[in-house]
Amino acid sequence: MKKISLLLTIAFAFMSCNCQKKAVETTTLTSNETSANQEKQMPKFVYEANTRGFYQKITIENKLVTVSNDRNGGEKGESSRISENDWSELQSYFETSMLENLSAYNDPTQKRFYDGAAIANLKVNSNGKEYQTKDFDHGFPPVEIEKLINKIVSFGKKE
Repeated sequence: MKKISLLLTIAFAFMSCNCQKKAVETTTLTSNETSANQEKQMPKFVYEANTRGFYQKITIENKLVTVSNDRNGGEKGESSRISENDWSELQSYFETSMLENLSAYNDPTQKRFYDGAAIANLKVNSNGKEYQTKDFDHGFPPVEIEKLINKIVSFGKKE
């Protein structure tokens, strides 16, 4: 009798371990699918340029661009949809940029030090992390992200 109960206990333990293993595999697959979807999603871009008499904030998120010229945040800014062509171009520039290196890119000019250009920077919120560039001159972005910055700034010029 003891042998039968021992065998049943061992069989029950193996079956319960197998069920837990399947549950963990299912959870892992679901989390991998979720992370793959997050990777496909575009991040939120916030470009700011300012000097004593100039301020511009361009925010891009979910195919929507908002341009604000109010430094104090009282004005919400004008929002508009991004066309499919512009969106795909922005995506291609983003995919070639290395977010981890964003803060290491050097600025090609230092005109902002003598009021020759507005001070600009880019913040990128992607997958719960925020990446930010060093300050650079508005109109003269780091070479590594020049196409991305110029595309973002082009949305601020449309009126």
